[in-house]
Amino acid sequence: MRLLYNLLFPVFFLLSAPYYFWKMWRRGGWQRGFGERFGRIESGKLQTLAGAKVLWLHAVSVGEVNVSLQLIAALRPRLAGWKFLVSTTTSTGMGELEKKFPADVTRIYYPVDFPWTVRRALDAVRPAAVVLVEAEFWPNYLWQVHQRGLPAFLANARVSDKSFCGYRRAEFLFRELFGNFTAVGAQNDADAERLRELGCRADAILVTGNAKFDAAAPTGGSSLDVPTLLRQLGVPEDAQLLVAGSTHAGEELLLAQMFLRLRERFPKLFLVLVPRHFERTKAVVEELRPTGLRLSLRTELTDGKTFTAGTVDCLLVNTTGELRHFYRHAAVVFVGKSLTAEGGQNPIEPGALGKAMLFGPHMENFRPIAAEFVANNAAVQVPDAVALEAALTALLPDPARCEQLGANALRVVQRNQGASERTAEMIAAQLS
Repeated sequence: MRLLYNLLFPVFFLLSAPYYFWKMWRRGGWQRGFGERFGRIESGKLQTLAGAKVLWLHAVSVGEVNVSLQLIAALRPRLAGWKFLVSTTTSTGMGELEKKFPADVTRIYYPVDFPWTVRRALDAVRPAAVVLVEAEFWPNYLWQVHQRGLPAFLANARVSDKSFCGYRRAEFLFRELFGNFTAVGAQNDADAERLRELGCRADAILVTGNAKFDAAAPTGGSSLDVPTLLRQLGVPEDAQLLVAGSTHAGEELLLAQMFLRLRERFPKLFLVLVPRHFERTKAVVEELRPTGLRLSLRTELTDGKTFTAGTVDCLLVNTTGELRHFYRHAAVVFVGKSLTAEGGQNPIEPGALGKAMLFGPHMENFRPIAAEFVANNAAVQVPDAVALEAALTALLPDPARCEQLGANALRVVQRNQGASERTAEMIAAQLS
């Protein structure tokens, strides 16, 4: 099995590498830490780890990084004397690590899953235990962790429909890997059952809840002065902000066309579009040009540039890590990747800010969470763009309804918090 995987993985890597290197190039900064992807970690990065027990947490991208931040905070008092290292796969994830994590947490890129790159990285870090946040299973990494006798944990685990089918098809490869986890924290009962079916030991699984409810909790004042940015754009103080977060291809055009129709009825409406991938900025601008929507880019506001009142209809946010700050000032939030793409984006963040939110039918990656929001009158789910426009038409003139939706959403978030503490207790019980 291992021989077959290590014969096929290089072929897969060579075929997919051009696409992933192209994505890295588009996002910029790909040179930084590039050697770490092949197990070459600068010795200076590891100096603070010398002589200490090291817990290596892997967080694929931004969402998992934020969960790791909460988890480390919960683990520190339980694992006195331990040091923490967090790896990530994406440059946006690394940006969050550098911005939010304390200096004593070491940050690296996760190694590509060749035997030699994984071995080199593990030899350099010398972890005493590892934690995978949510789900990214690379066989060589997990095989070598098991061979070294290291405890391996799965935290905040979820198994989507697509992933479940994939793991079942490749059961010959993954069943052993799932069975080797020391302890597994599942987000809910359904995920726990799927993990058991995939090979995790029943006695190793604990339903801890979803730590993203903890990660979404407000952390004090905003570091981005959104009202000042809006004044630069000439947006009046009493404007109604429709914030569309983490949008995907096709959604920006639908929302722009919808906004222009809605503004005829609601002249104080202002649109904030925040695409999930900022490197799509040029494509989005070109797609929206024929609509006549007058937009400004977030990066145009960094030099103090100002606009005459009434000359900008939409702010296109082509930066990373700022979505939460715009959510804070929204009258209504639309959660992207739910109309024209499948999977959905995280609805917990606007919920934690007490915002009225809507999303489309495709919330597969957040199905239990979305269902709980809807069931508690804490969000509006629509089947298509026509229904979205109708829902916005009903919500925008009804601030009391918006306030009620937001208050209900905040209660849902608060009721579900505490997963980080439960997960930390699960891990510490095995390591203390």
